[in-house]
Amino acid sequence: MTIEEKIAMLEEIMDLDEGTLSVDDNLEDYEEWDSLSKLSLIAEVKKQFGKVLSTNSIRSFKTVQDICDYFED
Repeated sequence: MTIEEKIAMLEEIMDLDEGTLSVDDNLEDYEEWDSLSKLSLIAEVKKQFGKVLSTNSIRSFKTVQDICDYFED
């Protein structure tokens, strides 16, 4: 999955317009980065990557890049 595809997935999860997010964006700057988005991310990571995303991992995400980097592990 390319970085663009990962960002598009996050935009869909957060219900943002295409092209809204960039890798340097701080997640806390978006009110859409809420508990529902975090739950959706957990489900999507399980579906797309077969990984279980812990709450500690989610808490460690500060930027869009942090989430994209997690997908690489």
